[in-house]
Amino acid sequence: MAKNFRSRDLTEGIDRAAHRALLYSLGLSREDLDRPLIAVANSWNEIVPGCVPQRQVAEAVKQGIRAAGAVPFEFNTIGVCDGMAQGHVGMSFSLPSREVIADSVEIMLEAHRFDGAVFLTSCDKITPGMLMAMFRVNIPSIIIAPGTMAPGEYRGEKLTTSLIREFIGRCQAGVLSEEELAEVERVACPTLGSCAMIGTANTMVCLCEVLGLAYPGSATLPASSSEKLREGVVAGRRIVELVKDDVKPLDLVGRDAFIDAVKFVLAIGGSTNATLHIPTLAAEAGFEVTLSDMEALCETVPYVSRINPSGKQTMEDFHRAGGVPAVFASLGDAHFRLDRRSVSGKTLREIADTASWADKEMIRPASEPISSMGALKVLRGNLAPGGAVCKRSGADKNMWRHSGPARVFHSMEEAVRVVEQGGIEPGSVIVIRYEGPVGGPGMREMHLITSILAGSGLARSTALVTDGRFSGSTRGPCVGHVTPEAALGGPIAFVRDGDTISIDLYEGKLELAVGEDEIERRRAGWQPVVRPLRGVLASFADRHRRAALPAREREER
Repeated sequence: MAKNFRSRDLTEGIDRAAHRALLYSLGLSREDLDRPLIAVANSWNEIVPGCVPQRQVAEAVKQGIRAAGAVPFEFNTIGVCDGMAQGHVGMSFSLPSREVIADSVEIMLEAHRFDGAVFLTSCDKITPGMLMAMFRVNIPSIIIAPGTMAPGEYRGEKLTTSLIREFIGRCQAGVLSEEELAEVERVACPTLGSCAMIGTANTMVCLCEVLGLAYPGSATLPASSSEKLREGVVAGRRIVELVKDDVKPLDLVGRDAFIDAVKFVLAIGGSTNATLHIPTLAAEAGFEVTLSDMEALCETVPYVSRINPSGKQTMEDFHRAGGVPAVFASLGDAHFRLDRRSVSGKTLREIADTASWADKEMIRPASEPISSMGALKVLRGNLAPGGAVCKRSGADKNMWRHSGPARVFHSMEEAVRVVEQGGIEPGSVIVIRYEGPVGGPGMREMHLITSILAGSGLARSTALVTDGRFSGSTRGPCVGHVTPEAALGGPIAFVRDGDTISIDLYEGKLELAVGEDEIERRRAGWQPVVRPLRGVLASFADRHRRAALPAREREER
């Protein structure tokens, strides 16, 4: 094995006696100090259903590392369950947790000079946070996904956490009793794992396969499967080989890999949150991928797999149909760079060629897609000059073009309260502002209100526009990520009740039917909503406020 291990910073030389003494205190032998030191970065905790299974998987990883002749060291990072954080102040902390995860993992890997790392990721912001740290440190690495939760079932209908909130809307509309809703709660989440729909968690772990940083098929394996434990052992063995051969993430991932990641999201109707994470991950790896890059692909990448919430089929069905490798096979060289290598040692072409593509209705051939257009759409116009994003695969076609009077709210809670009271006229465009990175702060997901709109039936006639964001499990004509945000003086700050807003998911337009002169008059009298902040949220808002400044002004500050 190569001797140029990073861990030699701890283990070699007379001046490292104290370092070695501390390592001996852990029970290591002198022989152990000559072996690679491998980090097992775990997201395990006892509150997030997608994190709980990773405790057992970590033991399997360490077993594989030891068997391959290296020494494992496990440490943990934080994780937020977006499902539990929905609908209250807790959601403000979800997106900031990404940076905390990235920073904490980077700190552990650099401070202790690990030679390689296996990342046991889980839901929502944990995966992008770990990937950010991985690209910063750039040591041999493998990602292990948490595994998916089995779908629930209620009276013959498959259930996911996305649909539970729609049942809330049905209950509020009088279609479902509270007793029936309680029964739904009990059966909706029958196992541990990442939620059974294509939300942010499953979108991002699938992208780990697309980037070549996870084993083929691993993103969609059920969390309860023994195969997930075997994956841990294999990954533990493999990471030692990658350290020996000095194969690092940035040897596998170039800008084309991130473009492939965008295409994958468009092909399967992944989370709109990917439009936040992919550019950030690319930047950490030293590349630029912008919303404009995504915009250019929206009409050229076919939509080939309809997964809940865009359809009735769940991640379990997607896995049985062939998962990520089958999507490689479907889109082929016409859309993906299949000559890229993966941590498994195989190229994406080899993975595609050996894919078990069992259900060509669940995952369609690119020649016979659900739609020739991608599942997401970037919109622009005088209401979103910097762009906005919609998951059009989750909206009825009759709502792809819609105009209606605005109903304006300064927080999601205000809007939810009025919707629950029956105060929204069908055909309206609900505007929720001051929910962006600065104004929220934290850019909360608006999933609670989108689910209530879907469950109550309003989503068939009523649109939503916000400078906040959405969960991947959102359905309906929902336009989010509006930039500039209200807190920074974006046009969304100047919308008034009754203004006509037009949405066009074919042409990518988001327009406010108010003249520029009138917008400027409103701007002159504008007073932004300012919320008292401290701690993490104050730091997060300040960082994003400064990031929005022109480069010169940012440097001066």
